[in-house]
Amino acid sequence: MSTRILVVEDNKTLAKLISKKLESALNTEVDVAYSLSEAKLFLARHKYFITLLDVNLPDAPNGEVVDYAIKKGNHVIVLSANIDKNFRREMLKKNIIDYVNKGGNNDINYIISTIQRLKKNQAHKVLVVDDAMMFRKQMQKMLENLFFEVITVAHGEEALGMLQAKPDISLVITDYNMPVMDGLELTLEIRKTYPKDELCILALSGNEDSEVSAMFLKHGANDYIKKPFSKEEFSVRVNNSIEALENIQMVTNYANRDYLTGLYNRRYFFNTINEYVDEVKESGERFAVAMIDIDNFKNINDTYGHDIGDKVIISLADILKSSTNPRDIVARFGGEEFCVVLKNINRFSAIDIYERIRQTVEEFVLPINKEESIHFTISIGATLHNVEESIEEAINQADMMLYKAKKNGKNQVLFEEF
Repeated sequence: MSTRILVVEDNKTLAKLISKKLESALNTEVDVAYSLSEAKLFLARHKYFITLLDVNLPDAPNGEVVDYAIKKGNHVIVLSANIDKNFRREMLKKNIIDYVNKGGNNDINYIISTIQRLKKNQAHKVLVVDDAMMFRKQMQKMLENLFFEVITVAHGEEALGMLQAKPDISLVITDYNMPVMDGLELTLEIRKTYPKDELCILALSGNEDSEVSAMFLKHGANDYIKKPFSKEEFSVRVNNSIEALENIQMVTNYANRDYLTGLYNRRYFFNTINEYVDEVKESGERFAVAMIDIDNFKNINDTYGHDIGDKVIISLADILKSSTNPRDIVARFGGEEFCVVLKNINRFSAIDIYERIRQTVEEFVLPINKEESIHFTISIGATLHNVEESIEEAINQADMMLYKAKKNGKNQVLFEEF
């Protein structure tokens, strides 16, 4: 999708100021039109992510540019000096994203943060659950205008089925009164599987009973909106819910991930692998554990500097991620040391994969500058986990094999013999 923005504003000084700030903050192309006739030319020529429109133009004094842009399928934010509440209310009835008063830098900063939010929204799916088709369509229209991918269903059981089919849904918006399964029952069922740091629930109800909102919040809803509600309230609460989810996931990600490579860190590895070991005790599934170390890494740092050393570590991390299954566990233990667990695998397949990783690293070329590049190699020590041993014992065995691989000349895979 295009990231280009159109600003339509007859005040040339203000238009240029807005354009410059948007270009700088959002790193995108911004076109400027000073009238409806100029705007029509731009809209015919380009696709825009957002059109930022003044409603009082020399050739369109009553907001005609807004109707024209919407008719052409554009996403619209209105920028206006008109503070009349009735006029603002009428504008918000149209399929616009927001109505922003022209006041100064704070308003421009608000527009920038709104556009940044809309860009992030493209990564999120929203499930709307409501038995009234008209209301479902109304919410779908508003949510799609906020750049969400939207799925709609008529009741709770359908919603649970959809969550199984599409587990990457970020937000469920559910009505309270529905046939088959009401919104409160749905909330309880969802929370049995999805904690608040994985999925948001926004409850809606026209029920006058003040206890309904408390019940929803106690049973796992992130927020509650009482019907009827304004478009602005709906948009703000939806965006706030998604932003809160992103913030929680970002904090969790920082706690679980290595800052340099984005791989899992040592602490998260042991939390995850111990859960997995408990699972495989029952299923009998086998897995392989490998300790991996970059050969002569100190020499790389001493010769080329720590920045190049970091690039070597990042390059190896990328190779490990691309060479393994998403279900496998790849972690950086620290420095130049990594651990790779291959799940549900036999000895021979594991050896093939580890050997392929070693060869890929040996053939990899890391450019330093236009004239110079470097090669590096890795040593790998591996073992097939025995169901009777702990993960710590398996890692110690893999470490022992890594030590032997280093002593034997490096750049090799040594798998524990039985």
